[in-house]
Amino acid sequence: MSCFELGPIRPPSEAQSVLLRLTRNCHWNKCAFCPVYKGQPFSMRKVDEIRHDIDVMSGIAEAITRELDRRHPDRRDNSAVVHVIKDIDFGGDIDQGCARQVAFWLYHGMKSLFLQDADALVLRTGDLVEILNYVREKFPTIERITTYSRAQTVSRRTPEELRALRRAGLNRIHIGLETGADEVLALVNKGVTQEEQIRAGRNAVDAGFELSQYFMPGLGGKELTAENAAESAKVLSRVNPTFIRIRSTIPVPGTPLHDMMKEGAWTPLTEEEKVREIRLFLEKLEGITSTVQSDHIMNLLEDVEGTLPGDRDRMLGVIDEFLAMGPDDRESFIVGRRIGRYRYCSDYVQLSEVENIKREIIRQYGSIDRGILEILTNFI
Repeated sequence: MSCFELGPIRPPSEAQSVLLRLTRNCHWNKCAFCPVYKGQPFSMRKVDEIRHDIDVMSGIAEAITRELDRRHPDRRDNSAVVHVIKDIDFGGDIDQGCARQVAFWLYHGMKSLFLQDADALVLRTGDLVEILNYVREKFPTIERITTYSRAQTVSRRTPEELRALRRAGLNRIHIGLETGADEVLALVNKGVTQEEQIRAGRNAVDAGFELSQYFMPGLGGKELTAENAAESAKVLSRVNPTFIRIRSTIPVPGTPLHDMMKEGAWTPLTEEEKVREIRLFLEKLEGITSTVQSDHIMNLLEDVEGTLPGDRDRMLGVIDEFLAMGPDDRESFIVGRRIGRYRYCSDYVQLSEVENIKREIIRQYGSIDRGILEILTNFI
């Protein structure tokens, strides 16, 4: 039965993309905070394997399109694919899970593709160019091709290599900065230095890529919160990436970071402390035009978003609105946000349901801070 191989994750911003797996897992796989690839061996897939997966995707898309043309010859959009995929007969040759993936992609116009897993740029440049050219040949509707990569990998690519990948159709690179502070980078075993991060970011920007970089408030713990904010802002101010994406730190059970917390070597920030760190981080960003996005459910304040420099005051205003709440209201908002009753600070009104859960959290865990930390680590 034909299918194509899928890795475990993608960025939230790639929700409408089809996923093409170039590598399996992560070749570094030592970051203390990351639970995703632990215990999994790394390997690079062969070009022929990847081309086969592209062919399978293309065959599925063609079969769905033929059925759409037969049933809905006058359709003006792809909405009919939702009904067709439920009962289309692939004759037992196609895995239904893969068929649904392609159908979902077809529904959204087949415009974006994401290269998995943790660092597709570790492949040889020539192999990547061949894959990129082939996927664009098979799917001329594609407008954006995106990948994760490590800063160390991008910092070692020559300008010529990066420009070749850009010409072949790779548009956007996601690099997990996490922190720009060398002390925090060493603490969480990131395997990269501040200088390498700056070089990687500049290499990507100079080659014409859209660049997404991630900042993790709280990664330095209470011990290094100021350094985490200030040094991360320093790196990003040197790079000026297209996007700065906020990813609040959660010590996930089973990770070295969680073990460090249990051993007292790393002290997690409270929700309020992470918000204060984000505020300092935003204040320290200088001379850039990046768009800040809070596009992850683990972030408390989803509406701290905007483009610098013009939206800085508005983003700080959202934070200050939260910090200006009384202590009880701040705790109630935190609880309500974490159980899905509020999305933005402006949504906040006292709700009896939230107050009841708040009392139960305090009864069970002794404080809101300890209870919310337990909720978040179990959620992940």
